[in-house]
Amino acid sequence: MISRLKQLRKRLKINQTNFAKQLGITQTAYSMIENGINPLSDRHIKVICSVYHVNEDWLRTGEGEMFFASPYEKEFTDIFTHLAPETQQYLLLMARELLRTQEKLLDADGKRPNSQ
Repeated sequence: MISRLKQLRKRLKINQTNFAKQLGITQTAYSMIENGINPLSDRHIKVICSVYHVNEDWLRTGEGEMFFASPYEKEFTDIFTHLAPETQQYLLLMARELLRTQEKLLDADGKRPNSQ
């Protein structure tokens, strides 16, 4: 996770001092995290992910994309993971139907060529 933390900070073009301020810690404390001396707390992970729209799975495990495409994606993912499997299936069914409806509306309005 330490290498991803450094990668993220550099991608955001933020120095250690400013990144540390966002977390409410000193630059020295943050440097100790990046150097593996101190662990990154769950609270700090939540702050980083919330403020910078970072995918928490990516930060923790390296899985997925570094950033969410939008804040809605993060909220949707958070909600989805807390649903029971049966409810997740139902939500996916509803989302697919919503997408089909949107495509029909866009085709009807002439905003998109008909792909059929």
